[in-house]
Amino acid sequence: MGVVGAGGAGFPTEVKAASRAEYVLANGAECEPLLHKDYELMRRYPGEIIAGMKRMMEAVSAAQGRFCLKEKNRAAVEAVEPVARKAGIGMTLLGDFYPSGDEYEIVYAATGRLIPPAGIPLQVGCVVNNVETLLNVERAARGESVTRKFVSITGAVRQPCAFWAPIGTSFADLIAVAGGMTVERAGVFVSGLMMGSLTFDLSGVVTKTTCGLIVLPEDHLLVRRRSRPAQAMAHIGKSACDQCSYCTEFCPRYLLGYDVQPHKVMRTLGFTLSGKENWSQWGELCCACGLCTLYACPEDLFPKEACDQAKADLRAAGIKYVQTKPVRVHPMKEYRRVPQAQLRRRLQVEQYDAPTPFSSAEPHPARVRILTKQHAGKPAAPCVREGQEVKRGEVIARMNDGELGAFVHASIGGRVARVTPEAIEIEA
Repeated sequence: MGVVGAGGAGFPTEVKAASRAEYVLANGAECEPLLHKDYELMRRYPGEIIAGMKRMMEAVSAAQGRFCLKEKNRAAVEAVEPVARKAGIGMTLLGDFYPSGDEYEIVYAATGRLIPPAGIPLQVGCVVNNVETLLNVERAARGESVTRKFVSITGAVRQPCAFWAPIGTSFADLIAVAGGMTVERAGVFVSGLMMGSLTFDLSGVVTKTTCGLIVLPEDHLLVRRRSRPAQAMAHIGKSACDQCSYCTEFCPRYLLGYDVQPHKVMRTLGFTLSGKENWSQWGELCCACGLCTLYACPEDLFPKEACDQAKADLRAAGIKYVQTKPVRVHPMKEYRRVPQAQLRRRLQVEQYDAPTPFSSAEPHPARVRILTKQHAGKPAAPCVREGQEVKRGEVIARMNDGELGAFVHASIGGRVARVTPEAIEIEA
């Protein structure tokens, strides 16, 4: 039915369902500033989400389930808690910190267990699913394939809101549902300010992992910073980093006990002939949350981007860092958490912190462009031809047996207008 992780990673859910675990954890933390799509889902669909969670628990033979969400989201807590209690599922209420939705953080908060360095939750007996993924699991069990995505549209738009959209809908059509932009020129952050991507191209399309759009004026601090070329980011870091180590001291993975030290990776920007490979290894276990670049660094440098490049260089060189010392939580972890309100101030987005209430005004695009790779693994192979009539929910791209990936389905009924290895376009 095409179910993959809907929170951003896009890992095929059938693989998780085929595993064995002690715990199934529902991730409703939603810690990206300004995005509220999971909050709206939990308020409106608690029954279906819990039903999907129970199915996952049965599939992996889990004895326990824990539903993880922020205590501050009272309406969501009040909607989920009675349904969860009736199903024998416990609640883990989280503080309003960033990045509380990281799966390493979720596993530790719910079970007290620490995932091995570079490991996955399954290694400590846990399966973690985003709440929208669990909703899709329940619907898949009823025969509904994944053809729509729930998205939150906010920022410099007239009517911030959250709604269902057919997969393949353009960003322009999404923004139109939110009443259009309030500025003439803007940058659009896809799926988050911290871990999402920046685009100026409104012909981009919704995928199974798109969490929402945040529209900011073109001259906003975050747009200008993200628009810098990588070479310029490295050049600035090489000349200005004074090794204060704040990037490391606030790093969530470092505070959990992992060998992530962005300030040491920043040193490699000044290296020439030797040592770079060894020092770059301090970025290997980075989760790319962006806290070091966008919050911790007092000089507005780019340690997260340095870690990204370090990881790419290590992969290219075939070098894999293995942490040998045991993982132990830093004694200052609880005192270095970053409150969301403080993060929003640092990002200069407080004026855009608005509710995105559920809207029934679903877009009806005249044409969709559905990507064949919306998941971890290989792209799906198109199995339709140009000119063919398709119905909503029909398989249009499939995986071969044994391949990691997910089937792709038509999100609207209509005529196949174009087929390439990368995408299939359908006219309504």
